[in-house]
Amino acid sequence: MLISCKTMPEKIVSKARLNSVQLTAFLMYMNPKLDKEKVMKISSIYIEESQAESINSDIAFAQMCLETGFLTFGGLVKSDMNNFCGLGATDVHNIGVSFENEQLGIRAHIQHLKAYASKKPLKNECIDPRYKYVNPKGKAPSIKNLAGKWASDPEYSNKIQSILHRMYLFSF
Repeated sequence: MLISCKTMPEKIVSKARLNSVQLTAFLMYMNPKLDKEKVMKISSIYIEESQAESINSDIAFAQMCLETGFLTFGGLVKSDMNNFCGLGATDVHNIGVSFENEQLGIRAHIQHLKAYASKKPLKNECIDPRYKYVNPKGKAPSIKNLAGKWASDPEYSNKIQSILHRMYLFSF
């Protein structure tokens, strides 16, 4: 199945196309130093949490790859924080939110992404401490809407779309 730019998903609330094996293979290709079992666990959690909130896990996973540098964590957020989307990380005085484990960190990422993408309430208990600050809810229903809202980088949306495109090219 060839994915063209015309068939690339744009809406954050949409169906994903990749499974955890495909997500894992892509991330291992981009960062072969990672522990494959840990990547498989993270990939599976992304799919599970995204499905619970009707978020496209392919988009969320691509965003995680961008935010963490393919799990190299070279910025303010460190790997032991289990913060996969830079939640609350703005500068050296605000290095981001820490979560007890991968599941909670990924859930917070998905919940925060849902706050941007949809006006619908969360299905799981809210553990995203910054969810309440996203107003109005649903202000960024598409990837292209994230630039200037989720991140100040005007190329932010293009960067996510580029990673997503590479994920599909790699997988299909």
